[in-house]
Amino acid sequence: PDPARRPLRDTPDMPDRLAFDIAPFNDAPALLITGRIAEGDADRFADFTQLLADRGTDMPQQVFLNSPGGSVFDALSIGRSLRGFRVATTVAGSDICLSACPLLLAAGQPRQADDTALVGVHQTYFGENTVLPAFLAVREIQFGQSEVLGYLSDMGVDLLLLQPALLTPPEDIYLLTPDELTQYRLVSDDLPPEPAPE
Repeated sequence: PDPARRPLRDTPDMPDRLAFDIAPFNDAPALLITGRIAEGDADRFADFTQLLADRGTDMPQQVFLNSPGGSVFDALSIGRSLRGFRVATTVAGSDICLSACPLLLAAGQPRQADDTALVGVHQTYFGENTVLPAFLAVREIQFGQSEVLGYLSDMGVDLLLLQPALLTPPEDIYLLTPDELTQYRLVSDDLPPEPAPE
């Protein structure tokens, strides 16, 4: 068996849906995104960012992630929103970023993971649909994979990241080494380009 492949660990202490909290970090606010990515969390994140805007509060430029994953489509939407805010993303040493969570990590510029953080991928699970005929279910999966592929490309992640992901069944997780995180550009020191003067 592949030594990097492990059973997907249970995370009963995690919130059942994402929690968005602001905490101080290096004399500036940071956004903590914690918990399982549930269906509808993208809408909740949009509401959260709108609330910040209504209060005249800027989006924190540092985002810390701690999540076992969950809804891929919600992760894609939140990730695109994070990229729009030009934030840095980090997985701290005691935290995890598994399954769909690396899609959020990929949104950062720069993006980092401590050497002791657990960052892992597996086959994307888009939900079992026992109503659809098999060919339609396959088409749905292929559409989802295409969305993930396009997203990773847009974020500047090496698409070969999908190789260990596609080889690892949904009930397992492939834990990426620090070298692999760098190799696949899931961690990167790239900074966003300077905005054009208005």
